[in-house]
Formats: sequence, C-alpha cells, structure tokens
Amino acid sequence: MSAALGLKAKPIAPEPSDDDSDISALINRLTAEVNQIAVDKTKAIQQITNQMKMLALNALIESSRAGAQGAGFAVVAQEVRGVGQQVESIARELETQLTKRTGDLVSSIDRMSQRSRGERMVDLSLNAVELIDRNLYERTCDVRWWATDSAVVDCAASPAPAAVTFASQRLGVILGAYTVYLDLWLCDLDGNVIANGRADRFRVVGQNVAHTKWFREAKSLRSGDGYVAGDVENQQLLGNAQVATYCASVRAAGQANGAPIGVLAIHFDWEPQARAIVQGVRVGDSDKARVLLVDSNFRVIAASDGQGILSERISLSLNGQRSGFYQDRSGTLVAFHATPGYETYRGLGWYGVIVCGA
Repeated sequence: MSAALGLKAKPIAPEPSDDDSDISALINRLTAEVNQIAVDKTKAIQQITNQMKMLALNALIESSRAGAQGAGFAVVAQEVRGVGQQVESIARELETQLTKRTGDLVSSIDRMSQRSRGERMVDLSLNAVELIDRNLYERTCDVRWWATDSAVVDCAASPAPAAVTFASQRLGVILGAYTVYLDLWLCDLDGNVIANGRADRFRVVGQNVAHTKWFREAKSLRSGDGYVAGDVENQQLLGNAQVATYCASVRAAGQANGAPIGVLAIHFDWEPQARAIVQGVRVGDSDKARVLLVDSNFRVIAASDGQGILSERISLSLNGQRSGFYQDRSGTLVAFHATPGYETYRGLGWYGVIVCGA
C-alpha cells in the first residue's frame, strides 16, 4: 500500500497553452480593428460627400447668378447634390450595420471565451477533488489492513504492558514508512487509547475518545471490512493539528467476522497534504484563482492561499447540479465539482471549487 499522496494516480489536467489563451484575444483585437477601420472609412466617405454637397451648393449659387446661361449647370449641380446625399446615406447605413455586426461578434467571442474558461475551471475543480478522493481511498485501505496486524490484535485482546509496548513499537514502524499520518491510536471498546505510534510526542494513552463521532461510528461497524471516514477537524490531543481520522474495527484473531475487540484510528496529517493538492492545480497566473476544497456544509477545508481553513464557509449556487460554473454579482467566476468518490470510497459530499477574480 503506497504511503505517497497518490498524485501520480491521475494526471493533472494540462494547463492551457499561451497559444490557446491568445487566440481569443487575437480575434477580439482583429474584430476591434475591423470595426475601427469601418468607422474611419465611413467617416472619410461622409467628409467627401459633405464636400460634394458644398460644391453642389456653390455651383447652384453661381448658376443662379449666371441666369439663363447657367440653367443647365444648375441641373448638374442638383444631380451632384443628390448623389452626395445618397452616398452619405449608404455610408451611414454601412457604419451602423458594421458596428452592430462587429459588436455582436465581440460579444459572442467573449461569451465563448468565458464558457471555455468556465469549463476548464470545472475540469480543474474535478481534478482537485479526484486527487484527494484517490488519496483518501488509500487511507481507508490502510486502516483496514493495519487493524489486522497481529501486534494490534493481540494488544486489543489483552492490553498487558508488554503487549502495549510491542503494539506501540509496531505502530511507530508504520508511521516511519507512512509519513502522511500524525499518529495511530489503538482504542479499547470503551474509547480509551491504549497504545499509539508516537508516544514520545503525543501522550494520549489513557485519554478517552468515546465522545467523538468517529469512535462511535467505528464501534458500530458490522465487520472488519467496514471503515469510518471522518471530516477534517482540529484534534486537540494532537496539538490542535488539522486531521482527517479514519477508523476500522479490530476483530478477534484479525478475522473480518470476528468479535469486535477494539478500534484502530489513524490520523491523516491533513493540512500539508491537502495544501500540496490545491496548490498543485495548474491554473494560470492571469486567472487570479483561489483553489478550494469544501466539505458538505461548504466549509473551507483546503485553500491554495492558506486562508479560512476550517473557519470560512462559502456560498455556492449549485442549482441542483453536481458540477458547473457561474458568475456572481461582482463578476467573479465560480466553478465547482462534487466528489465522484473512488473505488470503495464514496466520498463525504465534498466539492472542488475554483474562484477566479473578475
């Protein structure tokens, strides 16, 4: 069973290339240039037609002074004046239509760009929560496996000093190989901690944890194949560290269907492991993104900026969806994806969330 974070289990979604992000900007720039050219050229046409109308007016004035000899010239001047007015009308229509078309095109490109960005953020949100799911699936495997260790089973069955010492040594060996845990606790059925792997660091032997949710649920497990996955919490007995606790039932003779004789609780060192995941999500610098993991109550349990962990709650507009994105009133893009679970680990209703500045 791997002690690693499981970050290689599923490749992180690739960061979009500069070419991808530049295409939309290029189209927008070219469209704006076309729009400006159209405006400039139609204004130039209008200036020319204004000059034509002025010349036609001057010609009419001069023809009226010429009397009968200028009558024919007056007709030509009127025609020139009429042509100028028609050209001016066409130029105005052209400017109006081109401006509207290019404006619609820019708006359409902006919408497509926002949609593409939103969908990318949803994929990255899924990536974050999938990585943690895979990681925590391995934790459920660990606790069920170690609950069958002979030293653990023997100590739970008869917690004599020699058995406690040996079980503590065995748990210490496991901790040396699996660096993602703060401590491993063996508890009796009354919730008393009878052995732990880091007795020199955490003096928890003799403490009672019967009041905790994870212990009560673990005590109720029907077989050694079951497990309990706890939400992230600050564990006072571990220096108030952020931990996710996983439990399995210790059974007589290490058999899945044996009588329950104790509970093994393993405390996953949450903060550094979760931080590595959310900070590893490959959002671009221009996205001004905050990558989060939140629990089923929308409490922040991991944040790429390290802020608000276990104290902040965010408001998510799910609209009955397990994944999606939207812009809030401030223009901030919010993308989310619910936990899909992994193998036998169904997840705890957590979400991967990415919040991008406007």
